[in-house]
Amino acid sequence: MPTQSPSATRRSTALIVSLGLLGGALPLTAQAFPPLPALDIDVSQTSVSGISSGGFMTVQFQVAHSSIVKGVGVVAGGPFNCSQADVMRAVASCSCTGEPTVPCAVTATSADVPSLVADTKKMADTGLVDPAEHLARQRILTVSGAKDTLVPPAIAEQLSAFYGAMGVPPANLSPVSLPNAGHTMPTKNYGISCSKETEPYIGKCEYDAAGEILNWIYGPLQPPGTKPAGTFIQVDQKAYIPAEDAGVFNWSSGLDNSAWVYVPESCAKGEKCRVHVALHGCKQGQSYLPLTPPPGGGLYNGTTFVKNTGYDRWADNNRLVILYPQAVSIPFKNPNGCWDWWGYTGDDYASKDGVQIRTLRAMVDALAAGAK
Repeated sequence: MPTQSPSATRRSTALIVSLGLLGGALPLTAQAFPPLPALDIDVSQTSVSGISSGGFMTVQFQVAHSSIVKGVGVVAGGPFNCSQADVMRAVASCSCTGEPTVPCAVTATSADVPSLVADTKKMADTGLVDPAEHLARQRILTVSGAKDTLVPPAIAEQLSAFYGAMGVPPANLSPVSLPNAGHTMPTKNYGISCSKETEPYIGKCEYDAAGEILNWIYGPLQPPGTKPAGTFIQVDQKAYIPAEDAGVFNWSSGLDNSAWVYVPESCAKGEKCRVHVALHGCKQGQSYLPLTPPPGGGLYNGTTFVKNTGYDRWADNNRLVILYPQAVSIPFKNPNGCWDWWGYTGDDYASKDGVQIRTLRAMVDALAAGAK
């Protein structure tokens, strides 16, 4: 029997670890969805935010394509390429998501920020990510729950240290700690108790994370509307996955067949707009089957994250198109439908060559295809 390469061994380990995790996926169908609309989008004003695995992916996209990113919001996420393509490091040193199978080893220095900074600069030197100096002009807000046991506050502190070491000035970085929050996407008044750590991982924290993120990046913004005045569109996400990685069930990419986009009326009519990419976390994708029915009813999450995290309310009055890409569960490999921040799609997951990062960039570019 041939010997496995180190990367193959790491991916095999990922399968073993994932056996202890609960997850479910909606069978992917051949239903037809429209393409993303071509709008008058200023790509240089692109921003990204996400929670948990979506937070780690936010940082990955931010670094990979820093030349087009104006700013980011990272909720319960950590430094760029923290896992180093090692699932055991991901679940023990960069988070505590491996417990009880893998004991948590998070400390004030477990991410090893100096090594991550050195590796990031090497990747920039070789063109795997954009030149690192672009990070210094970005506006960054991080959110950490003091009661978060899955991505503890120590990881958020090391994320701030990473940004500082990469040249982000203190005036551009706003680290927020919520004393009563667990591992959750904070909202003003939607979801479960702020300190609970369970589905749908959206919590009533009296803190509008979406609004705070968007105002920090673009603000001050016009006040939000009370209800959406634009349009939610379910679009064909598979069309933007590189052909060599799509496959029949998308299991090599970890991406769902469809995604969502919210388009304000002003943007649909041709006004110059901006794109914000909002990335869900593990167990929050539309096709994930939670243990208990989501607040809106039904079996699968559906639009729970898309329509209840508050981004759309800020979009209408501020010329913001909100893109909600969707990751999908992969049996044994990624059962919780997480974004790839440890290498389940390949060792290039954190670079411009990573299938998920390539797909996200293709979707942003498609939205901007109508730029004047």
